[in-house]
Amino acid sequence: MRVLLLGGTADARRLAGLLVHEGHHVVSSLAGRTREPLLPAGEVRIGGFGGVEGLTAYLRDERIDVLVDATHPFAATMSEHAAVACAGLGVPRMVVDRPGWTAAPGDVWHRVASLGEAAAVIPRLGRRVFLTTGRQGIAAFAGLDECWFLARSVEPPDADAPTRLDVVLDRGPFTVDGERRLMAENRIDVLVTKDSGGPDAKLVAARELGIPVVMVNRPPAPPLGPLDRVAGVHAITRVIAEAETRHP
Repeated sequence: MRVLLLGGTADARRLAGLLVHEGHHVVSSLAGRTREPLLPAGEVRIGGFGGVEGLTAYLRDERIDVLVDATHPFAATMSEHAAVACAGLGVPRMVVDRPGWTAAPGDVWHRVASLGEAAAVIPRLGRRVFLTTGRQGIAAFAGLDECWFLARSVEPPDADAPTRLDVVLDRGPFTVDGERRLMAENRIDVLVTKDSGGPDAKLVAARELGIPVVMVNRPPAPPLGPLDRVAGVHAITRVIAEAETRHP
């Protein structure tokens, strides 16, 4: 099977390795926002497709049998383009299921719809803020001069940023002990993050330290069509293997 795999997430890399091991031709498409991304197994392309028309042409010209959307849950534009392009060509689309986080006893969460809403909530919750929303979202907090920010990202921010900002360049996965120590040493009194799902070490550490969390909700996902399916990583490999058996 010829598989186009969208996304540079850990799930995408794991899935690429499994599919390549099973003998499929896998092309992983990365957005190109990180200069030194962790590369998955198989073929890799970096950069956008040029909207729905460009992605449609790529799927057709490369004779893609199935598209797997393993993008970050906040990559709404890419997911929307994938849904439209696949529907137009009748190419099956599979979406990696990455459940969001659910508050546990002891959590103090404030759910908001956007980074802008998060910036509006912060001043009434604390003054020393741990930002884990990615470097591209830091500009939303540029006007909060009364707050001090610790931002963590893979690369330095390249847009407007808060006046009082320290940046930690690091790449996960992170441990609960490490997150607890980082927050305690920097006297963090509010955590801001996106509901991306996956490992939740920072949320556990915030719960243990009694730190409130501003949680940015996910954007709505594109509607599912008749050929679309949402499944976990291993379920997707099984479905693709079954499809190859039916259409060798």
